[in-house]
Amino acid sequence: MSYTGRCACGVISLEFLAKPIATRQCWCRQCQQIAAGGPTQNAIFKNDHVSIQGTLASCQWTAASGNTLTFHFCPSCGTQVYAQSSARMYLKTVRFGVIDEPHGLKPEMVIWTEDAPAWAQIDPTLEAWPQQPPPPPPAKS
Repeated sequence: MSYTGRCACGVISLEFLAKPIATRQCWCRQCQQIAAGGPTQNAIFKNDHVSIQGTLASCQWTAASGNTLTFHFCPSCGTQVYAQSSARMYLKTVRFGVIDEPHGLKPEMVIWTEDAPAWAQIDPTLEAWPQQPPPPPPAKS
């Protein structure tokens, strides 16, 4: 299974050479800030399964987990492309929005539910974590 993707203006393009290790919806405050108040929807890939063409900009901050998060985005249009945690530099957490449709991906887990606003609608059929869950298991190459 492979996927392709691009930012809103098309300056950044991506190719994914395998299925994601996991998919998650994140309600942490930082994700709410970059997602206009809602959660982010993310697919987690091993670094060597993601090929990116184009030059990304980045910014960093310390997350509630205590890890340093680096967010990579298109410097032309601002589209969030992926994030990386200092605790798991071998993974890229890619935003669903940059993956070309129809990708068929959907969240398998909801994280940082304790930060979700009272009006948030969290799917009760999904595994949910009040904070950061353990990292996904390593995928076979």
